[in-house]
Amino acid sequence: MNALESMIASGFEGALSYKEYREKIDRLHEEGKVTGPNQTEDLLVYSKLNVHRMDRWDKHTHLSDHTKEAVGKINKPFTFLVLTEGWCGDAAQIVPVIQQIANLNSSIQTKYILRDENLEIMDMFLTGTGRSIPIFILIDEHGKVLGHYGPRPHKAQELINQLKADNADMDVIKEKLHLWYARDKHHEVEMEFVQLLEQKLA
Repeated sequence: MNALESMIASGFEGALSYKEYREKIDRLHEEGKVTGPNQTEDLLVYSKLNVHRMDRWDKHTHLSDHTKEAVGKINKPFTFLVLTEGWCGDAAQIVPVIQQIANLNSSIQTKYILRDENLEIMDMFLTGTGRSIPIFILIDEHGKVLGHYGPRPHKAQELINQLKADNADMDVIKEKLHLWYARDKHHEVEMEFVQLLEQKLA
């Protein structure tokens, strides 16, 4: 039994709800810390900025009628196990939106675990050779993994690939990526995520 199967079998022991995940980040900030083993001033700055991003999407995510209809039709219980960290910019832009989608249907559970505390699970869902997050693992009621989503929408990944090809520095890449998220208004995340649900739960 691998690490993921063990976690599922134990009822996702140690996993957090979205509320608990947010509260953990806030508690660490009060101590001048971030999630994960690497404690740097830069990561703390990113993490605090990400709280504002998550707050914004918590309050201002407006899901489409198609999303509401498609998710409302789901009648199979399943869980999304989410690999994330508080300092991750992509997670701050995506996690609150997908949590809002999950909130549409009581058949959907979300459980949050930190990447760097669960590297065995993370390494089952690499992006190329990278431990990129967030990753949303779709698990049915019998504990079977049906698929996963992440770490970011395809169009956002295309933007990053082009910027890297142009030898843009990391600060420019981050700035343009978050500008893309702001302009997209979670449309691509919502569309891709609902497509995954429709494909895997048909």
